[in-house]
Amino acid sequence: MSIPNLPPPNKRLGQNFLIDPNIVRKIVALAELGPGDHVLEIGPGRGILTEALCHAAGRVTAVEVDPRLHAYLETRQKGLPNVELVCEDALAYPVESLPIGTVVVANLPYYISTPLLFRLLDQRGRFPRMVLMLQDEVADRLVAKSGGSDYGVLSVMAQYAAEITKSFRVSAQCFRPRPEVASAVLLLRTKERTRLSQQEEVAFRALVKAAFAHRRKTLVNSLKDEGYEQMQVTDAILSLNLSPTARAEVLSVPQLIELTRLIPVSKI
Repeated sequence: MSIPNLPPPNKRLGQNFLIDPNIVRKIVALAELGPGDHVLEIGPGRGILTEALCHAAGRVTAVEVDPRLHAYLETRQKGLPNVELVCEDALAYPVESLPIGTVVVANLPYYISTPLLFRLLDQRGRFPRMVLMLQDEVADRLVAKSGGSDYGVLSVMAQYAAEITKSFRVSAQCFRPRPEVASAVLLLRTKERTRLSQQEEVAFRALVKAAFAHRRKTLVNSLKDEGYEQMQVTDAILSLNLSPTARAEVLSVPQLIELTRLIPVSKI
């Protein structure tokens, strides 16, 4: 199809289309796909990655929210015989209906990347690995270690659920139109087993959110301000051999898990 017939980018949806075939090849190689794999692609756009996934995997489900792009991809359906095109918001699409073992490969729309990532991680038993392109700043937060300014709720909750590697950066020149921010591709290998029960995980999520709610305050005071009993928190922190003046960002993910276990659920 000629270039004039390509749907123009929708600024409201933050559309920046990948145009570099070398980046496409690197993404597909990172996903380690075979003919038996089912792939979920979110935001296929004009289909440059979709086409490559079609050749590398047995089946692809491509979820596109923009009806113009969905209609355009339908005109290419003959060349994408094993691709199911879905016109739907990825935040509403029933990912739980996908087969266990599905691999996620996506250039995530940056304006919904965080809630979408958490939604996928909530279904981590279904997705053994995910290859995601994200804003570089978000990628840095996802892989940040305790003690740094990038380390926060996103870092902790993502690292609790998956082993995350920042694989490579992607120049703005690889997109049209060129985005104002840098991008990066991450490989997430989800953890089959996590250290907390489902009930404990709810408590863990609440505690992490409360711990980082007031970054300039000590962990004791931040949790106190969020409704936790000060003496319980202080005792728990001391039992972890941490200073009572420690801030949330110095605690590793395992330490935050242990802190959750040490504070009675009734106090959360």
